[in-house]
Amino acid sequence: MAENNRRADHIGPHRRTYDKNKAIILRTQNICGICGMPVDKSRKYPDPLSPCVDHIIPIARGGHPSAIENLQLAHWKCNRMKSDKLQNDDCKNDFAGTEEAVNNDLPWSIDWTKYRASDGSGR
Repeated sequence: MAENNRRADHIGPHRRTYDKNKAIILRTQNICGICGMPVDKSRKYPDPLSPCVDHIIPIARGGHPSAIENLQLAHWKCNRMKSDKLQNDDCKNDFAGTEEAVNNDLPWSIDWTKYRASDGSGR
């Protein structure tokens, strides 16, 4: 992959901060921020229920690449299904345990309507 096509959390000044915050998320959170179910951290990729870190507001949608406030624990499968979509706050589907979730119908585990991206400095 060409260097200029890579995401900001994978290269440049955000890489170190992202790695540090990813380790914090993996150490301190236990519930998938997308489906609300527990995450078994002993599972490893490519297991669909393995843990990963999700950008709450996707980078492609203007979310901060490394701010801890924009990161949450997720199942790999949930994160892939969410993709670069924003979670819909009036969803009617219960994502947990379903095989056919629609990206824009994922449930909220936290009310992010008042979320404001920061510059990553913690202020």
